[in-house]
Amino acid sequence: MSMDNIILEVKDLAVKFKMNEGDVYAVNGVNYILPEGKSIGIVGESGCGKTVSSYALNRLLPNYANLSGQILFKERDGSITDIVKLKPEGKEIRRIRGKDISMIFQEPMTSLSPVHTICNQISEAMILFQGMTKKQARNRSIELLKLVGIPHAERRVDEYPFQFSGGMRQRAMIAMALARNPRVLIADEPTTALDVTLQAQVLGLIQDMQNEFNLSLILITHDLGVVAHMVDYIYIMYFGRIVESGPVLEIFDNPYHPYTKGLLKSIPKLRGKRGEKVSSIPGTVPSAYYEPKGCVFAARCSHAMDKCVEKSPEEICISAEHKVSCYLYSGEEEEKNAADAG
Repeated sequence: MSMDNIILEVKDLAVKFKMNEGDVYAVNGVNYILPEGKSIGIVGESGCGKTVSSYALNRLLPNYANLSGQILFKERDGSITDIVKLKPEGKEIRRIRGKDISMIFQEPMTSLSPVHTICNQISEAMILFQGMTKKQARNRSIELLKLVGIPHAERRVDEYPFQFSGGMRQRAMIAMALARNPRVLIADEPTTALDVTLQAQVLGLIQDMQNEFNLSLILITHDLGVVAHMVDYIYIMYFGRIVESGPVLEIFDNPYHPYTKGLLKSIPKLRGKRGEKVSSIPGTVPSAYYEPKGCVFAARCSHAMDKCVEKSPEEICISAEHKVSCYLYSGEEEEKNAADAG
């Protein structure tokens, strides 16, 4: 595939952790692309491998992780680098990490150092990698804090994370992520610990930053309501695999995979019949200690067939951009191919 308009392409990405109890299969053959200046959402319930797959993009996985597949990143000069082949602590990945691919982590209180000021944490990368003096980096840190909407930035830049509220810590994390002018921004559950009002403010801020800096955005979340207004394209992830993908409006209007349908039905409605209960998906996510062979959702699917547990279904094109991995539609694909051949 040509990467003329694609900044990042992930091919057959797999992450396996070697533990004392056995191997943990966290990500099992994930594929997706990120066009330049566009936004994609990776959606799924807790434990499906969303965060692990995003950590792999920056090689932030622990030493006992086994990484395979390809992560093709288009450099500023147009050359293509396979991040999987880079050494986790080498100069090449350190050049990309933070500078070109930056990340807003899920929980700012545990991601920010409690013993360093906000100024120290934002300016560190600018001093080390951009050759700024401490004064220049401090002034730039103040500019970034103002940009993300923190009042009295000149004073608050010298404060510690515990002196910031949850929303302000998240804003400081965004400022830190923007410090080196990245081209790709990964937002991992950026609103999990925030109330509804602050969620809207932070999401709006991320959108403003994306538009202002022409960032390519990967939004990782379990909340379908968040991605509805934030991204152009959505990938539904379950148990380490992408089960359905497509333009966000098409997925919402016409979901195909039983898991996607279950997620959408589980969203509470403002208007409904008296006594109507919120639908839920039966069962639980399988143990990651067992390598999935068939359809990863078969154990919880009301439409499961014998072949679903024997072999993983192939990806089927519903439309030009809408794809699903499910045996329910394999017959439709065969009929379509036969009609096209005739």
